[in-house]
Amino acid sequence: MAHSAPDTGLLTRAEIRADLTRSGLNLIGQALSIFDADLRLAVANTQYQSMFDLPDALTQPGASFEDTIRYLVLRGEYGAQDDTDAAVALRVDQARTFQPHYFERERANGQWIAVEGAPLSQGGWVTVYTDITRIKQQEALLRARSDALSEQVLLNAESLAAANRELAATNAALQEAQRVLTRTEARTRQVTEMVPAHIAHMDAQFRYTFSNRRLPVVFPGAADNIVGMTLHEALGAPTCAALQPWVARALAGDPQVFEITHPSSGRRIRIALTPDRDGNGVYVLSTDVSAEVQAREALAHAAKRNLAAQLTSGMAHDFGNLLTIILGLQARLAARDLDAEAAEDVHATLAAARRGAALLDRLARISGGREAALEPTDLPALLAELAVLARPSLAEGNVLDLRIDLPEAPLLLDPGALQDSLLNLILNADAATPPPGLITLDARRSGDWLELVVGDTGPGFSPEALSRATEPFFTTKKGQGSGLGLSMVYDETKMVGGTLRLTNGPTGAQVTLRLPWRPVTRRMVLLVEDDDLIRAQVRDQLTGLGHAVIEASSLAEARALTDLPGLGLILSDIQLGDGLGLDLGTALPVVLMTSLPPGARLRDRATVPVLTKPFTPARLAAALDEATRETS
Repeated sequence: MAHSAPDTGLLTRAEIRADLTRSGLNLIGQALSIFDADLRLAVANTQYQSMFDLPDALTQPGASFEDTIRYLVLRGEYGAQDDTDAAVALRVDQARTFQPHYFERERANGQWIAVEGAPLSQGGWVTVYTDITRIKQQEALLRARSDALSEQVLLNAESLAAANRELAATNAALQEAQRVLTRTEARTRQVTEMVPAHIAHMDAQFRYTFSNRRLPVVFPGAADNIVGMTLHEALGAPTCAALQPWVARALAGDPQVFEITHPSSGRRIRIALTPDRDGNGVYVLSTDVSAEVQAREALAHAAKRNLAAQLTSGMAHDFGNLLTIILGLQARLAARDLDAEAAEDVHATLAAARRGAALLDRLARISGGREAALEPTDLPALLAELAVLARPSLAEGNVLDLRIDLPEAPLLLDPGALQDSLLNLILNADAATPPPGLITLDARRSGDWLELVVGDTGPGFSPEALSRATEPFFTTKKGQGSGLGLSMVYDETKMVGGTLRLTNGPTGAQVTLRLPWRPVTRRMVLLVEDDDLIRAQVRDQLTGLGHAVIEASSLAEARALTDLPGLGLILSDIQLGDGLGLDLGTALPVVLMTSLPPGARLRDRATVPVLTKPFTPARLAAALDEATRETS
């Protein structure tokens, strides 16, 4: 009965390709089978079934290798077996640890076959069976008629024929291995280029011979294709000078792990240098650990703040009550008609009590928590006001010089904390500078940072002060200082994502504050919130940050407003009365807000910044800034 051609119009492209593959395999002269890593049949051609006379069930994809072997053993394929289970188990175990092989064997029916097997990179193996019965018969005939030929020539001919067949099998295995190796090398390179670290090899002449092209991720501004470049050419003179001694020791055979600060970006970089085994250079692994270092420093200072809290918590309440009583009594005395000497003593006592109250407040700020209060700030005006506050307190003969190089646009800063920090640094510099001296405050932009440097013409920091100055209670003002000033500055700076660095400059001490550069971009914000009271509160926060606000109380109303000219950002609740803020579907920057805790399923669907209600204006400003950066 004739069979009609299959209707390929009803088949998928994958099914058509599979049919073509099966047809091609059925046309080759050898029997072929492929088993996967689970010892299940993946592919077999018709020659495989006919050569071993296998039932249909054992030639279908998914057929068990163990069932196939058991069928062949029971049928006598491998000769008489004393223990069928042991014979099956032996061949199954060999399959689990499959090794490339080639051998020739005579079957029970007298047929000779060459068996050639090779493992696959995806798991499993492929086996090709070739009928070599005629070749063996010709060899036997040649031997039977070998009166005129020497025994040695016959042996050599047979050996050569077998060797040729084995060589062909080996060549095929080598070609497959080369293909797998090439693909593996490409995958390895792709993986290394996805790693957020720089991986490289450098020879004895400090020249890069390999790079995963991730150098700019770790060292901003560096080239990505540095193979063939020297260390100096790739990273510049300052960084090269810092790295060269370490690389030299690694080239001498001594592995190195160290950290440096990248001069231009301020990032903290950890570098591991491993000598290669052939002595021809070093392998380099460079990682940005700025966040780790900041976290480590924050933990150390948090531990010290906890200690400060433990030391003060037991007495702060009672001491505060005593100060309240003292201040009240002295205020009553000051209101009386006292002689000049007594009045002076009363005023001195009041001043000392107020200083004690201020000290308690500063201790509370060290040991307690506080959030940054970011708001649009005119920094030049803030610094001018700071100078007015600080100059009357300077020692006679000392001068404060402001050097401001900043654009006029406002910045997102915590003005109160920043002014307190800078005033503290200026007064510290004044105390360390013998008159006549100069105290400078430089304010400038440095890349993505606002850099504020307070310098003086004093003797500079001692080695102990350089390493311990930010610790709570450490002071060089014996009997006068509280030791809390620089610790407070450090905490205020870290709280807004900045860094503090103490150095000795050419003329004296220098303290450098680096704060994230957050320019204020006034935007038109679409506020979407179905609760009237919450919407009013958030609107006030947005206008306080300098933004114009358009309000919507539902998802439908918001969708009708998303194409307004000039609209720059959307702030929406996740759960609205008529839908989800997640489904706004706009190309504009979006910030979501919710009372759901982190980890909630609905909240985890968000791919944009999410604010947890209630939130401070500082957190709102930071989220708006993050959303705008992600879409810019």
